[in-house]
Amino acid sequence: MIHRQPCPRLWVMTDPRMGETLWDILADVPRGSGVVFRHYGVPDRRAIFERVRRIARARRLVLVLAGPPALAIRWKANGAHGPSPHRHSPRPLLRTAPAHNARELARATGKHAVFVSPVFATRSHPGARPLGPVRFGLLAQKARLPVIALGGMNARNAGRSRRFGAMGWAAIDGLTPRRKAIRT
Repeated sequence: MIHRQPCPRLWVMTDPRMGETLWDILADVPRGSGVVFRHYGVPDRRAIFERVRRIARARRLVLVLAGPPALAIRWKANGAHGPSPHRHSPRPLLRTAPAHNARELARATGKHAVFVSPVFATRSHPGARPLGPVRFGLLAQKARLPVIALGGMNARNAGRSRRFGAMGWAAIDGLTPRRKAIRT
């Protein structure tokens, strides 16, 4: 990997609907876990990011900003998450991308990891047809980079997805304090 840090196996995907539980989740995840900061369309996005960044630095979490690499550099994130093409940047960045099908997976070349979703039914995309473990596994086999399972993930489903090729997993609801069983 170009980036100095190893790619985490456990990822927190931030979302405004997490509310104050975000801070509990960030306190509970193991050191070395990753955080993809999204919080799209929130008026105080930068202020929330700065608070997350301080926690991430103190807890040695890898913080990736959903957005263009130039913004990730300006905001001092460890990386950028999104479908933008991989280009050389003035400083090393961990680069991740989302993929919901084989076409998007193919476009993720040059990234350090790809988040394949939705593996299972999820509140984030109500009514969306999940891939299921078998279709997820077929996509994971085609990937030429580490695959992170996303969508309806929790510790139990993480074990299932690992058997089908996931290197790690990411969640929003699956990491809330009421679901304390956090494992990498």
